Amino acid sequence: MRERVAITGIGLVSPLGIGRADVWSSALAGRSGAGPVTLFDASDHGAQIAFEVDGFDPLTFIDRRAARRMDRSSQLAVAAAGLAIEDAGLVIPDDAERFGAVISTGNGGNATYEDTHRTLLERGADRVSPVALPMIIANMAAGHVSIAYGLRGPLACVLTACASSLHAIGEAADIIRRGAADVMLSGGAEAAVTPYAMGALDASRAMSHRNDDPQAASRPFDVDRDGFVLGEAGAILVLERMDLAVARGADIVAEIGGYGATSDAHHITEPHPAGVEQARAIRRALESGGIDPETVDHVNAHATSTVAGDASEVHGIISALGADRAARIAVSATKSMHGHCLGGTGALEASLAALAITDQMVPPTINLDHLDPDCVGVDHVRVARAQTVRTALCSGFGFGGHNAVLAMTRVTE
Repeated sequence: MRERVAITGIGLVSPLGIGRADVWSSALAGRSGAGPVTLFDASDHGAQIAFEVDGFDPLTFIDRRAARRMDRSSQLAVAAAGLAIEDAGLVIPDDAERFGAVISTGNGGNATYEDTHRTLLERGADRVSPVALPMIIANMAAGHVSIAYGLRGPLACVLTACASSLHAIGEAADIIRRGAADVMLSGGAEAAVTPYAMGALDASRAMSHRNDDPQAASRPFDVDRDGFVLGEAGAILVLERMDLAVARGADIVAEIGGYGATSDAHHITEPHPAGVEQARAIRRALESGGIDPETVDHVNAHATSTVAGDASEVHGIISALGADRAARIAVSATKSMHGHCLGGTGALEASLAALAITDQMVPPTINLDHLDPDCVGVDHVRVARAQTVRTALCSGFGFGGHNAVLAMTRVTE
């Protein structure tokens, strides 16, 4: 029989706050976490604004010696994992062979890579830190989470650009379903507010240059959008086998109902304009969980605030669910408030979609002043509202044509 998978804990370190309660209240209030870049001098960059995590002190969550051997991305992941474990009321045994993790990122240790390369060029190879490589490689966020919390079960890292952490959650749920683990920590982290990462992303012509008004710069679906605003975050969910979660009296946030993954096979950076494969990922997510499309009440959209991406996603929703149903689906683009956190963004948005289910509240898309005519066809949520949410979808689409969709459902029995 197919094992059911429950979400029992959510840990968030994000531009909207630190911890589940702070982030959720900020999202419902429509608060933007954007501002001028403070993590480095961005004065010579075209894009000079970002969504940074304000007030994050890794030593609140991590031993000083261990923290010094982690890139900021790993620090965000370990902190978020600790918050998720606490939120779930989870006790990890000494012999945690059936506790694992799939923690993803888009690039790995961005700041460490840049610092190490600078050291190599300016001071020579013999001055490179012996821990530089394990701080840089992309799987180390997963490794550090496993080490920090004693997880001895399946451990992996999925790299699919901006779809990474949604793939992580989907794959982690499948690990539980096939009986290889009982509990999985899953999600992602990214800390790419760095000179090279921001410069390279800006060179792709995908970033906003609305530097004089950071909080209005990320504006998904708006006719005046001019690109995304980079963010950083750690977002981890605790997934448990449903019967075990119920038996221990866990507070179940939502159920992972289905997971769909497809490829555009179209372009290295741009989605298919008709959203064809995005639509197929939605249908696969629903079919894999035996979910009636008529129960889909909410979509937390990938919607990055790019001209091509936002429109193709709306087209994909309409194609997947039909024009009549799509017109009644509450669509939120929370990147308007927390920015595009690359490999960590899917897990952050999945968390917000899960909280929409448990609280029966839908967060807004802010800065949506004038809807792009090419994004018409769904119910765009501009102010947070209470409504029935039986099934919520969360979509993530990455450079290279990677598509991932999670379907989460309300647990009523």
